[in-house]
Order: sequence, then C-alpha cells, then structure tokens
Amino acid sequence: MCRYIVLVNRVIIHRAVAKQQPCLYRMIFFWYNLFMIIRDILNSIAAKRILVLDGAMGSMIQSLNLAEKDFRGGRFADHPMPLDGCNDLLCLTMPQAIGSIHEAYLEAGADIIETCSFNSTSFSLSDYGLGHLAYEISAAAAKIAREAADKFSDNGKPRFVAGSIGPTAKGASLYPDINDPHRRSIRWDELETAYYDNAKGLLDGGADILLIETVFDTLNAKAALFAVSRLLEERKIDVPVIISATVSDTSGRLLSGQNLEAFCVSVFHANPWAIGLNCSFGAGKLLPFVRALSEIVPCLVSAYPNAGLPNRLGCYEETPDMMSADIEAYFKEGLVNIAGGCCGSTPAHISAIAEKAAAHKPRDIPAVSHNGSFSGLERFKFTDNIVQIKSDTDAAERKEFLQLLSKEEYEDAVDMIRDMVDEGVTVANIETDDENALEKFLDFALMNPYVAKVPFFINSFCFNTLETGLKRMQGRGFAGPVNLKDGEEEFIRRVRLIRRYGAAAVVTLIDEQGQAETDERKIETARRIYDLLRNNGYPAENIVFDSSISSWIRENCPGVLLAG
Repeated sequence: MCRYIVLVNRVIIHRAVAKQQPCLYRMIFFWYNLFMIIRDILNSIAAKRILVLDGAMGSMIQSLNLAEKDFRGGRFADHPMPLDGCNDLLCLTMPQAIGSIHEAYLEAGADIIETCSFNSTSFSLSDYGLGHLAYEISAAAAKIAREAADKFSDNGKPRFVAGSIGPTAKGASLYPDINDPHRRSIRWDELETAYYDNAKGLLDGGADILLIETVFDTLNAKAALFAVSRLLEERKIDVPVIISATVSDTSGRLLSGQNLEAFCVSVFHANPWAIGLNCSFGAGKLLPFVRALSEIVPCLVSAYPNAGLPNRLGCYEETPDMMSADIEAYFKEGLVNIAGGCCGSTPAHISAIAEKAAAHKPRDIPAVSHNGSFSGLERFKFTDNIVQIKSDTDAAERKEFLQLLSKEEYEDAVDMIRDMVDEGVTVANIETDDENALEKFLDFALMNPYVAKVPFFINSFCFNTLETGLKRMQGRGFAGPVNLKDGEEEFIRRVRLIRRYGAAAVVTLIDEQGQAETDERKIETARRIYDLLRNNGYPAENIVFDSSISSWIRENCPGVLLAG
C-alpha cells in the first residue's frame, strides 16, 4: 500500500513539474515527505540487507561510441562550442540512451541508480557553454532515472533514485598558485548557488536521495550541504543525503589535506543518511579506508570503488569476478550497508556484487559518539566537555596580532598562531572584526599545514565577519560570540546559520538588558538560552558556553560544551 501511494504521488509530481505547476508540486511533495515514506522504506531495507548501488555511467556512455552530432542532437546543432564528452547533456539530446543504461543496472540488481548529473552544476557545464542549463539538465537526469526505477519497482523490491551531485573540477580550499594565497579557483558563494540549482533540479525531477559524491575538498562538500539544507528547509521536506569522499593516496587523506576522521567530523552536522567512499582505487586497496570509516561513522556506510586503476590506454581491467571478490571482503567483515561500483564498472560488475551482497548481512551501526569532536586537517577530541578556546595570550600579544593584520603582514600573523600551536594550543583563536583582514589572513593560515591541522575559533562580534570566516573553514570549528542582545529571533537565526556552516556556536551570557553580572542573572540568562535552543531543536553538543558558572551549567544544561 505504501509503495502504491509513493508511485501515485510520483506521477502527480511529475505531471506538476511538466506542466510547470510549482504550487501543486510543493503541496504534493510536502505530504509525500510528511510521513517520510522513502526514508522509512530505505531504513527498513538497510536493516535487513546490503543495498546495491549501480556502477559507472561514463564507462557505459563511452561504450556507445557516440559522435559530436549525437551529443548535439537537433537542439544544439548550432552551438558554438564542441559538446563531445558532455555526458550530462545526453539527458536532453539522447534521453533514451541514458534510460537504457539505468535499466541495464536495474536488471543487474541495483537497488539505487544514480542520475546522469555528475557535472550538472553551472560551473562544470560552463566548460561547454551550457552553464545556464544546469537546472534543466539536473531535472531531466532525475526524470529519466525516476521513470526507469519506477518501471522496475514492485512491492518485493522497490528501486530508488540518487541525485548525483559532483564536486566540480575546482576546490575552494585548494591553492592554484602558492605564490598568490589570495587567489581562488572558486569561492563558497559561487559553489553554494550552483549546488542549490543542481539539487533543486534533481528533486524536481524525482530523486529520492541526494548523493554528494567524489568529495576531494571538504569545503566544497560543506557548500553543497549548506545549499541542500537551505533547499530542504524552504520546502519543509526530508530527503536522505549520502556524502561520499575520495581519498587521494595511500595516506587516506582527501586532496584538500584532511584525513578521514577530520572529514567525517566536518560533515556530521548535516545528519547524513550515509557516509562513504567512492572512486579512489580498486576495492582491494580501498579496504583499509573502508574499515577505518566503518569504525567511526554512526550512520550507514557506503562504498563504491573503481574497477581497479586504468591502464595506459585508460581502460579498467578488473573483471566482475575480480572486483566482486575484493568487495566481498567488505561484506565478510561487516563494513558496509551500501555497495556498488565507480569508474570502469559495468552492469556485469554490479550483478556480481549484488550476488555476493545477498549472501551477507549489512553492517551494524555502532553506537559511537562524536560529541566534543572538532577538526582542522585532523580530528581533535575534547574530553570532559571542556574546550580550550579562550586565548592564553595577554593583551599585548592580542594587540600585536591585530597590528599585524592592520599592516597586512599576514605571514607574520600566521607565525604567531603557529608558535601557539607548537606550544600546545588545540584551537586557533582568531579574534578580529575586520572582515577583509580575516579573509586575507585565512588565505595564508590555511595554507600552512601546521596551523590548519587544528580547528579555528572565528571570534568576532560582527556576524558578517563570522560568516566570512566560516565560508573558508573546511573543518569543524567554532564561531561567536553570539547572544540575546538583539532578541530571540535574531539569536536563533544566527546559531542556526553557524550550525549550517558546520561550526559550534560560542554563546555569551548577554541579553536585551546587557551583560549578566551577578550569578543570579548569569543563571537566569543561561537557563533561558539553553531552553530556547533546545526547544527549537538545536543540539546541545553544538553549544559552547563561555561562562563563569560552569558548575551550574554542567548540572543543568546537559550535553553542552564549556569554554576553558
């Protein structure tokens, strides 16, 4: 019965989209998600067996031996730029070809198929002069996959669509020119806007899941998560999100420098349905990293590696039997809940993986807590709910730091912070209200791995400055101070934004009447803040009280952190 309701709703949704009836679409999608039907069905299946993801889209398209005219179709016959290789465009020009690939994977046993939208952001499509079609292509990609999944769905085995959100070719944390730290290939605001349109199209086309995949730069992923969160909040819907990273070498770090633990800590704020790894290497070489991930992730784990590494001709040589044998090691150790293939994998690979998966139980989700966990390039765990974020420097040192910023001597300012880290400081307390100076300082600071390894506290009374800093932090740090000075509504707005950026909010005991001076006023203000945040669904572990009444807070505000 539930599946029947799902299918009926999808038909109405697709008709509403096709007829450009957004009000009807939003109404149906609201009721559709009110009961969280898709999440419930997915969770029910994941509790019983390993879910199978599909394989590579690019490899299958390549096997079709398409020519330039196939990519162009009739609509783009006169387009001024070459379009050969723009796979996502085929969702508009050759939808039947993309549909047939989805169906091949569904026939092979895939539970979840990915949309052909890996490069459907305005930035990626701009390489072909098609950036303005990002939403249209994303929606078309999801619609094609939706129709294929519904065709193969039945009450015994429902099929699902994961909207693929790729990383783009540009990293917001990466330095294209180390001699010019201020230069960036892309920045947060550009990414967030592009990801929003991408995700919007995928949902409008009928995706069940949003898959932020092949993450090589956590800051890009955080921008995508911010965009998705904003979109879901606007529509008041719930959509499961998978976040999948790719490690760049045998050290297990992302290209942007974070290790796996730091990456996970940096994205937990988004409450992902699953976290995993894809691409990277073949399944055998990826095993130790999947094993490490499985131990620390308090949600589902996904893994879809390459079919080995490409040879000199760019071909992936692992056969279905070879790849599935290596992935079976994941199943035997109980490491994953979702498995599939990435580059070089085909329906034959997925069929072999599905056959192996059917014989094993899914991973049990461990009861691990990451309360008190923060990250720069590395993870830092603060015990006893005490975070050493208060600056140990004296007034003279703080004045010297600000003077260096004002003189634009950013390298010297970074050296000051590095000296503190070398002396044992575990949080870099960056205190300034100068938005421009902060951004330029961070350009230098985050290039230094000895400084960037620790979480940062963006310490400013100017909220615009806080946001500027948070848009540069790929790790999980701190931002504040925030308080009730401007009223409850503005306070709630600010702490929610801080969390959406992936940081913890440092709260001071100030309200509309001013600074709480007496113990009685401090307790009254702390109680009000705590109750206000918790009643609005704000997690206690994302609150850091900067207060002198720590004993009372420990006893009466369970779960919060204290600034030491």
